[in-house]
Amino acid sequence: MTSAYDEIYLENARKNLGHMMDYAVNSCGLKAGDFFDMFLVCGIADEFSRGNPTYVVGMSGCELVKLIVSRAGKKMNWPKEEMYLDRSPEYWSGWALAYYQWLRTKSFKRIVKAVPMEEIIGMYGTLHEADISKFVTIIDEKLKAFYVETNLKRIRQYAGYSQSQLAKEADVGLRQIQLLEQRQRDINKAQAASVLRLARALGCDMEELLE
Repeated sequence: MTSAYDEIYLENARKNLGHMMDYAVNSCGLKAGDFFDMFLVCGIADEFSRGNPTYVVGMSGCELVKLIVSRAGKKMNWPKEEMYLDRSPEYWSGWALAYYQWLRTKSFKRIVKAVPMEEIIGMYGTLHEADISKFVTIIDEKLKAFYVETNLKRIRQYAGYSQSQLAKEADVGLRQIQLLEQRQRDINKAQAASVLRLARALGCDMEELLE
C-alpha cells in the first residue's frame, strides 16, 4: 500500500495539522470535535489528505483555521497567532493524526468517525512520548473494531447484489469476492483492474472500496 502523498510533504503536514488544532482549540476557544467537523465539511480535509501543497505547505496552521471557519460562515475576532514550543494535547493529536492518515491513506472522515478527535486528544497522556507506531497500532485496532464489515460487503449489500451476482456482473471470481469480504485478502493490494470492475458494477469510486 502506497502512502497518501509524497513523503517530502509529511513533516510539514504534521506540523500544520498540529498547529491548526492547537490554535483552533487553545487560542480560538473552539471545541475540537466541532472544529474538526468544519474541517471535514468545507472540503479542505480531502485536499489536505491528498497532499495538496496549497494547504500542506502554502498555509500555516493558523491560516488554515481562519479559512475553515470562514468557509463555515462563522465570524470571529481572531486572537494573536502564536506557535508554542511545548506541544499541547491538541497539537499532538493533529500531528499524530496527519501521520496516520498519510500512512494508511484513509480519509480523515473515516478515521474520526471511528475515533473522534476528543478521544484522540485523550490519548496524549499515555502516547505522546511513545513511538508513533504505537499510535498507529491503536488506531488500526479501533478502526477494525468499528468497521466490522468491509466496504465491499457494505456497498454490495446496499446495491442489492449477492456475492454471485456481483461476481457475474463485475467479471470477478466469486471466491475472490468472498476472500476480500472476509479480509482474508487485502483489497488494497488487489489488482487495480479487478477493483475497478467491482467499482463500476457497484456504481461507486474505487477509493470507496479500499480499506
